[in-house]
Amino acid sequence: MEQKLPLPPFTLETALQKIQMAEDAWNSKDPERVSKAYTVESEWRNRDHFINGREEIVSFLTEKWKKELHYKLKKEYWAHTENRIAVRFEYEYQTAEGNWFRAYGNENWEFDANGLMQKRFASINDIQISESERKLK
Repeated sequence: MEQKLPLPPFTLETALQKIQMAEDAWNSKDPERVSKAYTVESEWRNRDHFINGREEIVSFLTEKWKKELHYKLKKEYWAHTENRIAVRFEYEYQTAEGNWFRAYGNENWEFDANGLMQKRFASINDIQISESERKLK
């Protein structure tokens, strides 16, 4: 049986661990690594994309990081319950044309009993920034 520690029910300490693990995985820009934190049939809403399952997660992230160069993410705890965690985040990236952006958003996560994320709902807004305005390096 596949498990991803820590397992629910979450305490503040274990919720913070889950958040840091997610941040580290996403900053690796390795779609396979990121996908292993989710159930095989995980359900996502990412902006206007609806993604189902690990295979679609890998495909989505592969395309994302082809376009979002020099990607750097920071997640911050917002709240948690027994099997849910809410975070706010910001990330920065550069386009192939050389333009820099910062994305701000919120994510709501729901985990199964084995500590795998079964639902991820993300609301995200981008703003263009200059390179000198970058905060995440």
